[in-house]
Amino acid sequence: MEENTKEVATIPYFAHESEMARMERQIKRLWIVLIMTIVFLVASNAAWIYYESQIDEITITAEQSADGQSNNYAIGGDLYGSSSEGNDQETGS
Repeated sequence: MEENTKEVATIPYFAHESEMARMERQIKRLWIVLIMTIVFLVASNAAWIYYESQIDEITITAEQSADGQSNNYAIGGDLYGSSSEGNDQETGS
């Protein structure tokens, strides 16, 4: 019967040290990229909050009265309603 034997590969200490130095540099670069990404995400969200805060809210007050008649209106579009005689009226804005 054949046994599965694996030999442990040995590498020189110098090669191991140089590989560890490369990995340390790579990990340092990854940390820098991660920190920059977080900073850019926070800056992007702050910019959107600032942009949205610049929009003014407008309040429109409309007074109207109707005595037994249909009183329809639309702000920013065509106005449709009916008169007391039942004739349809249409006015464009």
